[in-house]
Amino acid sequence: MSDGTTLDRIDSPGDLKKLPVEQLPELAAEIRNYIIEILSRRGGHLASSLGSVELTLALHYVFDSPRDKIVWDVGHQSYTHKIITGRREAFADLRTKNGISGFPKISESEHDIFGTGHACTAISAALGLAAARDIRGEDNFVIGVVGDGAISGGMSFEGINHAGHLKKNRFVVILNDNEMSISKNIGALGKYLTKITTQNLYIQLEADIWELLGKVPHGSTARKLASRIKESIKNLVVPTILFEELGFRYLGPLDGHDIPQLIETFSSLHQLPGPVLVHVVTKKGKGYSFAENDAEKFHGVGSFYKTTGDSKSGKGVRKYSKVFGEALTAMAREDDRIVAITAAMKEGTGLSCFAKEFPDRFFDVGISEQHAVTFAAGLAREGMKPFVAIYSTFLQRGFDQIIHDVALQKLPVRFILDRAGIVGEDGPTHHGTFDLSYMGMVPGMIVMAPADECEMTRMLLTARSIDSGPSAIRFPRGSVAGVDMSKSREPVEIGKGRFLVEGADMALIAVGAMVGTVVEAAGMLASKGIEASVIDIRFVKPLDAELIIEAASGDRPVFVIEENAISGGTGDAVARLLSEAGITVPVKRIGIRDVFVPQGRREELLDEQGLTAGRIVEAVLSSASSSDPETGGGSR
Repeated sequence: MSDGTTLDRIDSPGDLKKLPVEQLPELAAEIRNYIIEILSRRGGHLASSLGSVELTLALHYVFDSPRDKIVWDVGHQSYTHKIITGRREAFADLRTKNGISGFPKISESEHDIFGTGHACTAISAALGLAAARDIRGEDNFVIGVVGDGAISGGMSFEGINHAGHLKKNRFVVILNDNEMSISKNIGALGKYLTKITTQNLYIQLEADIWELLGKVPHGSTARKLASRIKESIKNLVVPTILFEELGFRYLGPLDGHDIPQLIETFSSLHQLPGPVLVHVVTKKGKGYSFAENDAEKFHGVGSFYKTTGDSKSGKGVRKYSKVFGEALTAMAREDDRIVAITAAMKEGTGLSCFAKEFPDRFFDVGISEQHAVTFAAGLAREGMKPFVAIYSTFLQRGFDQIIHDVALQKLPVRFILDRAGIVGEDGPTHHGTFDLSYMGMVPGMIVMAPADECEMTRMLLTARSIDSGPSAIRFPRGSVAGVDMSKSREPVEIGKGRFLVEGADMALIAVGAMVGTVVEAAGMLASKGIEASVIDIRFVKPLDAELIIEAASGDRPVFVIEENAISGGTGDAVARLLSEAGITVPVKRIGIRDVFVPQGRREELLDEQGLTAGRIVEAVLSSASSSDPETGGGSR
């Protein structure tokens, strides 16, 4: 429950419309305080939502949701939308298991018109809604709200291009420029003025004025002033030219925190024909000084202390991404052909240290995963050693490029899949539960899954040495195991796994982050008189055929445990290998069934999916009575 008396009365957009405009800034302040209060306990996407409070209030004050369709790109900025559309009380359980999602979700509210979580989808989805509206002969507005750099993604421009062609009325794109989009991610659009400024007349006029300014008293000062004026005009003119030539009527830039101005502008849109783009400028993290001063840090946060902004998690805890970044930076000191690429996730993938030390060999391509992959292919073609660090869920967007531009040409691009497996509170849009399946099916791809940070560092050395084709290393979100790093400078032999525990009764083949859990499960089985071997498979592709066949010797049943979809995963590959070798032992798969895993704490989701030590033991003990080769998904 919120503390503010105004917010307490808002259970729907209809309640919002009853307030006088003068009272909306007070409501905005209450909403900010409420968001900060809840996210300090729950974590979430703080800075973006703090920056979009007034914008959201103005949208719902003018438009009639859900009749008028508001589509939020990415969803990072939708918290105010959730609070004022009947979920004020439920917001207290944001991102918890069985609580409301951190992103728009169709099944959650009639006001969540389109589910999001990945960037650059809003314009295309909104245009589809508008086209369907026109086919039905209706006249409602459709509004796509784009922010957090999503305008820089190729899919956004594809949507804008098509929208300009279709010329739909009552179709609005709100460009929330929160200093993470135009100013940083698409600053290159300024080059669009080349079309104008390369004309001979313009060049001669500019040269004459420049020469004249140099001859007047205090000419250098005049030249500096002229340069600033020129830059200001460019920043003002570029968006207008670009979007209007693409078929949009451009309005702005507007102050995204000036509620009366926003309401006045939105109220006038029904008079304008064709698609309209409204450019609003907001302050990311507004109202919370720590987020304003470090918007990147407070983009997505865990629980934190409100008074200091410090994280509540242990400061000394090392994350996989940090170990990766440090290891790659150390390798780059020894090899000047190593380059690092990420897609708007420099901090999240641990590459800040690399970027600082090797700025000429670090490339942040923005929210453009497809481009990142093919860009890396070009680098590899010229003898560089590109490491592409992208969250597992986002790399899905570059699947065609992985196949066509990298693997088909046997180019040695090294893919680093961070946040593989179950990531927790961000939910199904962000879990990385398919990468072993989609990477494993690509011809020539070498797929590695380290059990801990030492193995990960060793596999980075292995990847560096692979010049025959692409490779991938996947590791989970969160803290490392804290293992001995004395062997971290020794590469892992390609395609070679290892026995960790010897046992005569059965074989447990563990993949990546599941290794420690499976060793624990083997100990629990031993206490029940069951001896289980534990194998760290290390390589999902190529599999260690000799090791797997040895594990299955003596007709021992084989269990494959992976934090990945069962379908097309490592268990399927192991079963196929044994079948082709003529070995008919039962192969049980323990992993994620044919479902989208919901949100919640990582530990509780792993338990629900049968991927904790206790649940693995239950699956093993019950396997004798089941003929189902797939285990997990919380069904047993």
